[in-house]
Amino acid sequence: MQNISTYEAKNTFSELLNRVASEKERFILTDGGRSLAAIIPVDELELLKRLEDRMDVEAAKKALEEPGTIPWEDIKRELGL
Repeated sequence: MQNISTYEAKNTFSELLNRVASEKERFILTDGGRSLAAIIPVDELELLKRLEDRMDVEAAKKALEEPGTIPWEDIKRELGL
């Protein structure tokens, strides 16, 4: 993953996007040496989303196993849902 200044990215945006899309390159946008954002291929973003979803499911399962957990059906009933 290479760093690129926001100024350089602005001036070469089409080329930058083409490199990300076709060459699967990744870039970190910087301003004054400070990292601000990343440009990554969409398939890598989708992978990150799937990993986050998996982690959320695992955390939810773990929370449900903890003592004192209120079943979802009870909560819905209490809220009139």
